[in-house]
Amino acid sequence: MDLPKLSNVDVVGKRVIVRMDLDVDEDYTRLEFAEETLDYLVSKNTRLILIGHKGRPEGEKIPELSLAPIADVLGGIVGEKVNFFHDIVGYEVQKRAKMLGEGEILLLENLRFEKDEEENNEVFSKDLASLAEIYVNEAFAVSHRPHASIVGIPKFLPHFAGFRFLKEVEALNRVLVSPKKPVVLVIGGIKEDKVEYIRSFTTIADKILVGGRLPLLFGEENPDPDKIMMGQLIPDKEDITLNTIDKFKREITKAGTIVVAGVQGKYEDKGHRQGSLEVFNAIAASSAFKVAGGGDAEAAITEFGLNERFDWISVGGGAMLEYLAKGTLPGTEALK
Repeated sequence: MDLPKLSNVDVVGKRVIVRMDLDVDEDYTRLEFAEETLDYLVSKNTRLILIGHKGRPEGEKIPELSLAPIADVLGGIVGEKVNFFHDIVGYEVQKRAKMLGEGEILLLENLRFEKDEEENNEVFSKDLASLAEIYVNEAFAVSHRPHASIVGIPKFLPHFAGFRFLKEVEALNRVLVSPKKPVVLVIGGIKEDKVEYIRSFTTIADKILVGGRLPLLFGEENPDPDKIMMGQLIPDKEDITLNTIDKFKREITKAGTIVVAGVQGKYEDKGHRQGSLEVFNAIAASSAFKVAGGGDAEAAITEFGLNERFDWISVGGGAMLEYLAKGTLPGTEALK
């Protein structure tokens, strides 16, 4: 999939609106993933408008979900002052955006304070687009959502993928396009929507190792016993059994490509981390191409000190799974 590259357009001095992934709490590490794109745009003296969301306010203005505190954090990342504006659309926002000087950065309020964001309202999309001359998507983790800031704005502006966004797509395409075989998917966690993904992944994976609480969601049914290996759980259901750990590790040693989505148990509890720790260590030791995604998997890999052993750690959990299942996302389609 060829997406329009930011480096191929003249952005010098122009007003650029960047959709970012700002849905963070105390850990602001994820914001640093946009640093390359922001540094590039700052170096071009663009008039920069940053947008994003936090939490699920569902159209309500909830002070605790304001993006105001993030302005200083972003400023520290790019080494420039980031000004916060308390609104999203309207006359005052238009006026402020038009007044932006070269090199100035403006962060708008939480997009989801307006219900029109999640409803992909066309007028709302147009209003946001009117603030800028160029649109950049640097929010891969949100790009499985057909929201105004993801699929609406690109209809009205020249649009480009951010540098991190492009790397996400390139890494996942290595799993989809002529991957080194066998492809092993290691999936866990507790989210029910992963069940349908598991069914669809039988078309791209040679073996799917299912742990966490997910085996409970299948009951006695295994839709594809040849490809899907259901983990057995210890009595309190908070980790996989030693026998399952051994079976999973044997499959991992054969793999040419490995995708990790979710954890094998309640790894935060030292009494229930053996499954995740042993399985992740086995993956890290493999010479296969290794990709991981999702908040829990990322956190566990970090806690186990294995980050450098993975070829790619995706910022997206749901977005990564949907891209692997469908080969596209609403956000990537909007950039074509």
